Amino acid sequence: MRILVVENDDRSANYLLRGLGESGHVADSVPDGETALALLCEGIYDIAIVDRRLPGIDGIELVRRLRAAASALPVLMLSGLGSSAHRTEGLRAGCDDYLAKPYAFSELLARIEALGRRTDRSRRDTLLRVADLVLDTRARTASRGGVPLNLQHREFLLLELLMRHAGQVVSRGMLLEAAWDYAFEPRGNIIDMHMHRLRRKVDKDFPIPLLHTVPGAGYTLRAPA
Repeated sequence: MRILVVENDDRSANYLLRGLGESGHVADSVPDGETALALLCEGIYDIAIVDRRLPGIDGIELVRRLRAAASALPVLMLSGLGSSAHRTEGLRAGCDDYLAKPYAFSELLARIEALGRRTDRSRRDTLLRVADLVLDTRARTASRGGVPLNLQHREFLLLELLMRHAGQVVSRGMLLEAAWDYAFEPRGNIIDMHMHRLRRKVDKDFPIPLLHTVPGAGYTLRAPA
């Protein structure tokens, strides 16, 4: 999943980014509510982790404005204020979950995964199929024709995006957003290099190709007619 961490404490933000990255997610962070609101309204994130105490608009107000903008994005609020009244205020503001500090990262990860399962059906599916290509997002495995595919982390993220948009053109920009965070500065043809390696693993030993280049537009994954 692609996750936005809204946290103004650098140490806390870096801790979350590192843990989320090691758990297979793509995570970005911003230190204030105004910037977070603008990014979250773009629709590119699956979940937001929001600290309650933020400069400018605080976490509660950020969630209220997000809901006022008709966004259903799942939000997990983190806060040092953990009383029943504080939790109730957060949930009534529109948070989907509320976790008091200090917390165990394993619990935070479990709550994130639970929130991810509540999103729309197309995003919830953990077993994706296109022709004889199968991707299990929960087990982090892929196979074609029953033959396991040894995918690197970014290759897995790219293939997941292509399979969720099977039959559609996926731009290089979309692929970049799916597998790299905002701090990454792409150089040269890095997307095409990764896609070349991915194509070799998906199509090389099979008679019918599934992954295709769309000149000037991006890539598409489609089942044979």
